[in-house]
Amino acid sequence: MTSTALSVDIVPSFIRDAWWTPDQHTLSEDNSTEVRDASTGELLALVSTSGLDVADAVQYARTTGQAELGQFTFHQRALKLKALAQFLNGQRDHLYELSARTGATKVDSMVDIDGGIGVLFTFGSKGRRELPNSQVVIDGPAEVLSKDGSFVGEHIYTRIPGAAVQINAFNFPVWGMLEKLAPSFLAGVPTIVKPATPTGYLTAAVVKLIIESNILPAGSLQLISGPARDLLDHLDYRDLVSFTGSATTANKLKSHENVATGGVRFTSETDSLNAAILGEDAVPGTPEFDAFIKSLVTEMTVKAGQKCTSIRRTLVPKTLVNDVVAAARDRIEQRVTLGDPRAEGVTMGALASLGQLRDVRAAVESMIAAGGELAYGTLDSPRVTQADGTVDVVEDGAFMSPVLLTWENADAVELHTVEAFGPVASVVGYDDVAHAVRLAAMGEGSLVATVCTNDPSIARELVLGIAAHHGRVLLLNREDARSSTGHGSPVPHLVHGGPGRAGGGEELGGIRSVLHHMQRTALQGSPNMLTAVTGVWHAGADRNFDEEHPFRKNLATLRIGDAIRSDLRQVTLEDITAFANTTGDKFYAHTNEEAAAANPFFPGIVAHGYLLLSWGAGLFVEPAPGPVLANYGLENLRFITPVAAGDSIRVTLTAKRITPREDEEYGEVSWDAVLTNQDDEIVATYDVLTLVEK
Repeated sequence: MTSTALSVDIVPSFIRDAWWTPDQHTLSEDNSTEVRDASTGELLALVSTSGLDVADAVQYARTTGQAELGQFTFHQRALKLKALAQFLNGQRDHLYELSARTGATKVDSMVDIDGGIGVLFTFGSKGRRELPNSQVVIDGPAEVLSKDGSFVGEHIYTRIPGAAVQINAFNFPVWGMLEKLAPSFLAGVPTIVKPATPTGYLTAAVVKLIIESNILPAGSLQLISGPARDLLDHLDYRDLVSFTGSATTANKLKSHENVATGGVRFTSETDSLNAAILGEDAVPGTPEFDAFIKSLVTEMTVKAGQKCTSIRRTLVPKTLVNDVVAAARDRIEQRVTLGDPRAEGVTMGALASLGQLRDVRAAVESMIAAGGELAYGTLDSPRVTQADGTVDVVEDGAFMSPVLLTWENADAVELHTVEAFGPVASVVGYDDVAHAVRLAAMGEGSLVATVCTNDPSIARELVLGIAAHHGRVLLLNREDARSSTGHGSPVPHLVHGGPGRAGGGEELGGIRSVLHHMQRTALQGSPNMLTAVTGVWHAGADRNFDEEHPFRKNLATLRIGDAIRSDLRQVTLEDITAFANTTGDKFYAHTNEEAAAANPFFPGIVAHGYLLLSWGAGLFVEPAPGPVLANYGLENLRFITPVAAGDSIRVTLTAKRITPREDEEYGEVSWDAVLTNQDDEIVATYDVLTLVEK
């Protein structure tokens, strides 16, 4: 077998760290599927899983995959994602060539391929910045459960012990896989990918590159190219299924016994009748109207409208319906060239397959039968630009012209329930903002909506009205029209998903999506036991007050619980007055005895909180050059007990969390700092953050 999926007769699977194809002598029309070029109809490959042992793949993920990934911390996994992104970044030309055969233009391929690689980069970065360099995530502060502090509780996240199974759609064969692989890998959970058949050969090509990079550990990624109807039979409560596709298929999978009663975690992203709402202020001639039309046409034509986030319902003031249709028509005719993506100048390619073309045409026909009127476009086979530059009808190509529908009845059921998964959108008039909110909600749950207005009051009313029905809302106006990533572009930092018809799940969202692959557990015990489990020092746990100052220790010798307790330092009225005069902070509590005494929180003049922090640093710092390179901040600062003239303070500093950087010669240390007065009352608590040599 050669290095690309296109040069073989059968799209391979990757199981138990080896490439697998069925015995070609046993293949037939009953157990294989033809895959064809979306633009020309050329036969590319066969897809079959006849004879593949799905149970073996699941078991390999739970054993080898889990064991291999379990050797690494979050930071180590994040660095592997970064390395993988860098590797794939150098292979894009090859992937673009394959992507063109799916009907994707260069822009479409960029969204899919570069977008997927960008997700890897993002999680490679966020994993190191937002997760500890360990294998446990603490969720929230500890809760003291006993009067003496000997019994505490908190929540932790640990990875689920099974496999993350991806069942992906045909429209994003690269991004669809990588946006799910990145968070599951970062969590430490092995992935089994099941791509859709029409474009799965591109997914297989990416997997082949990933395997050739030798970056990911054994068992962390497997690929099933073709049907896997018994896949859910082999899953249980340890596993997670992430599905993208039709609501019909999602409902069938959710009714499987192992999901319904067996505890398999199931999340889905399905049909979505996404809306774009034009504000009453956004009339022709405004920047908002122009941005709205650009967004509508972009969403209709990028990936030939085959995006779960595409605009399906365009809600505009009734008086502007004709203006919107005319402006969209003009932009399509001026900027959209339909044809083979390999031809110069083509801006919109084919649908993924002839089967998909039939489905989209049937959906549009049903909408027309229900009252939709064809305002632009045709359902006939269009003339298209072919790879050689000629223009003609291509019967074997899955081409469809952009289609705009209008509706006399804005409440027509089919308008809000039928999704034509192609270059199709409806333009619907609304009476007022409340009517627009009601129409948007009739989609019964959507992935995304756009609100296009420059009026803050309209924006607020629309967003508060539709937010609970949507997973994401884009506020589009003249200020962000150029910088916005657009209506249909999920970003890895924010959640991708939606309620109701959209599937009710969430993907992406930064570290949130990592936690989807982990189990949150309430942990109860003594401070020492919680410290041992989490690797983070808890108040009440043992401290180590040895003779060596903890600031003299590098990361090789510093241990959680290493601490220093300073001597007392008395605060005088002269100190408080000098600090007020030097800093300019002459707030009355520090300068006016009568006013300070009248305040219910103070006994009279009290020391500035920042004076106490400064003195605290002076009490714990080790001044000579050493392993501590820099102080880079404070966290969780709280002032609790005021300090009056004549009082004294001391500081207790404890190594709370140690985070070595995998790719640097230093790491971060978080120190628990507690200021107390002469009566051992707590004056202030905070975390000191330092950079320390390894």
